[in-house]
Amino acid sequence: MTTQELRTNFLVDELIKNDQLQLVYSHYDRVITGGAKPVGGKLELENEPELRAGFFLERREIGIINVGGAGTIEAEGETFTLNKLDCLYLGKGTKQVFFKSNSQKDPSVYFLMSAPAHNTYPNRKLSKEEASPVSLGEIATANQRTIYKYIHADGIKSCQLVMGLTVLNKGSVWNTMPPHTHTRRMEAYFYFDVQEQHRVFHFMGEPNQTRHLLIANHQAILSPPWSIHSGAGTSNYSFIWGMAGENYNFTDMDQVAITELL
Repeated sequence: MTTQELRTNFLVDELIKNDQLQLVYSHYDRVITGGAKPVGGKLELENEPELRAGFFLERREIGIINVGGAGTIEAEGETFTLNKLDCLYLGKGTKQVFFKSNSQKDPSVYFLMSAPAHNTYPNRKLSKEEASPVSLGEIATANQRTIYKYIHADGIKSCQLVMGLTVLNKGSVWNTMPPHTHTRRMEAYFYFDVQEQHRVFHFMGEPNQTRHLLIANHQAILSPPWSIHSGAGTSNYSFIWGMAGENYNFTDMDQVAITELL
């Protein structure tokens, strides 16, 4: 594929718009990625005709992470306050969902990821402090980072969603290197805290046929099960990772040595 063909098929570049809810439906494990940025009022998670459902979460679950200012999410009459990097899981059967910001000057920016669900798990919020942050990497390899895991087997329970985020330290730029694939599930990456003048080189493709895409702030990548998904930025950055598919095990991946990449 040409650069433009890659961007057309795998880049989601307009997820975040003021006072709009943006949703993208993918046939990779029927995942929906989305963004909501309420500035002047609240936004509703409205039903989509394409789902052929009575309401959005009739047969789905959803994970939501806030990467902006503090805000609130109303779900079935219950209000959850989300500060930056807090996560909320809403299970199958949750009918009404509204997104709000606490301040118009510092609005919330919500990244959403939804997948089909076969069971109902409780709605639950997890703050970044509760997400058991783990520090990894070294200065020598430019990948010092902190990983937060929210929706997974030992955290918030779900049917198939797995979600978390990674924050790179200043001076570090590499993520997910050495790379891996996991053919039993797809993954989506949402990049944030990327300064306006900087970009992230997101590497994808089969290990012996790699390609790259340049990613700006608040853009997302749909990563197929057969593809690696690593990146290097022109400065440090952060990103949300979300997975869905056949295997719920976070460690289920097929490692690829750097020396095997082409």
